[in-house]
Amino acid sequence: MGDYLQHLSHWDWLALGSLLLIFEVFGVGGYLLWTGLAATLVGLLLYLFAGLSWVWQFVLFGSLSILTALFWWRRQRMAGKACDQPGLNQRGQEFIGRTFNLHEAIISGRGKIKAGDSLWLVIGPDLPAGSPVRVVGQEGVWLKVEALG
Repeated sequence: MGDYLQHLSHWDWLALGSLLLIFEVFGVGGYLLWTGLAATLVGLLLYLFAGLSWVWQFVLFGSLSILTALFWWRRQRMAGKACDQPGLNQRGQEFIGRTFNLHEAIISGRGKIKAGDSLWLVIGPDLPAGSPVRVVGQEGVWLKVEALG
């Protein structure tokens, strides 16, 4: 094992990087993307600086793995804050505060309203079909409604 580590080449790091990137294709979440990128970068650096010892190669690999993951994590956090439309891709949020007539009666706390061209599941007090309701919140696919006085 020690002899193998003494003779690591850039091809070993490029193969490891390629293998990790291939595994990332079949996985989810991007966990192997950054370690695969770090291994590929170590392979490229080892190609340029061939005399790098195996200890420094592993230190460089660990450091680059952490740096690339932190860079992406920070970039994702910044991208989430930069949105000028906070309700984007949260379809039911656009209905909060609006009033609708019940399409189907609320029985045992559950019914339906027609909003736009879609039927939405609602939870609220028992009411007959056609009653006016106001959307006050959302729980997953359910819209919370209250009766209008």
